[in-house]
Formats: sequence, C-alpha cells, structure tokens
Amino acid sequence: MGGTLPGGWGYRRATPADVDALDAIYGHAVHTSTATFDITAPPADYWLARIRSAEPGDHVVVAHRDDADGPVLGFAYSGAFRPRPAYQFTRETSIYLAPEVTGRGLGGALYPALLDLLRADGMHLAVAVVAGPNAASHALHRRAGFQEVGTLREVGRKFDRWVDTTWYQLRLPDAGQVDARPSMGMNPEIRS
Repeated sequence: MGGTLPGGWGYRRATPADVDALDAIYGHAVHTSTATFDITAPPADYWLARIRSAEPGDHVVVAHRDDADGPVLGFAYSGAFRPRPAYQFTRETSIYLAPEVTGRGLGGALYPALLDLLRADGMHLAVAVVAGPNAASHALHRRAGFQEVGTLREVGRKFDRWVDTTWYQLRLPDAGQVDARPSMGMNPEIRS
C-alpha cells in the first residue's frame, strides 16, 4: 500500500522505522496545541503497538516527500472507538502534520488514503474529535465528508484553560455491505 498524493507527496503504511518521526510530530502537538489532550508524549512502544496492530480498521499511514525514504511529514491513524465489542465497526481517526507542512493541503490529501483502508476493512463509521478552536481541522473534516454531530463544552483542560471538543462522523460503506464485513469473532446472529 502506498502511492502519490495530490501535491506531490507520497504515502505508505508506517513501519517501525517511522517511530521517531511519529513521536516528533505528535510530541510537537502535545506540547504546543490542544489538538490532543495528552500532556506528555506517549512512549515509543505506543507507536510500535499501533503500527503492528493486526486488528481490522487499525492503520497508521504516513506522508512523505516524493521518495518513500524521504522524511515523514505527517500521519493519519485509526483505532478502536471504544473497547466494547458492539463498537467494532467504528474507528476513531486522527491526523497530525509536521509544523512546516501545516496549511499546505497535506492533511486533505492524506485523509482519503486512511478512509479507503477503513472501507476496505468493512468499517461502518469513522469518528473524529476536534478540540479547541481549530478552524483548519474543522474545515479538513468537512472537506473529507464528515458531518458535525455535536460539541462537548469544556470537557478538557489544557494550558490553563477549558477546551471544547466537536465530534464528527463519516459513514463509510453502504448499508447493504453490512453482511460482507468480517465478523471479528462476533456471533453472526448479533452483527446486524
């Protein structure tokens, strides 16, 4: 999996060799923004576990300069929305970019690659949470087809202020594709 994105960037699945780049990009967001509610960056094994996850719907996709060995400029990832089994076809998505490429269209180019993987895995819904006043992220999610479904007011506190989160969702497959999805160990009688 990999290819060229609009704007001349490339993309591919993340590998363990990308952990330092993911850590640097995410760490910058942790320490400078409310894009994440983490207040300390997670350890390297957090990113390794995400990269190595074999669960359907769990993906980490990186964007890089034209050549696949070029520096990682951003990443989009998906993971379980909630741990309970009934949520197995819903994935929470996130996207983070290196500061030098923010606002240059990379997020809008990269997001479809992640969403295509979710569709291929038979996921039903992608959920995204945008924290704080983040006009660029709100616009990115709307352009990607997400619909705003609600706001939780003052749900987090970071940098000595209360922060709202706005929730977005994107329905991925047709309703007719429900039975074609993998069961992921769930009893087929309770899937629909």
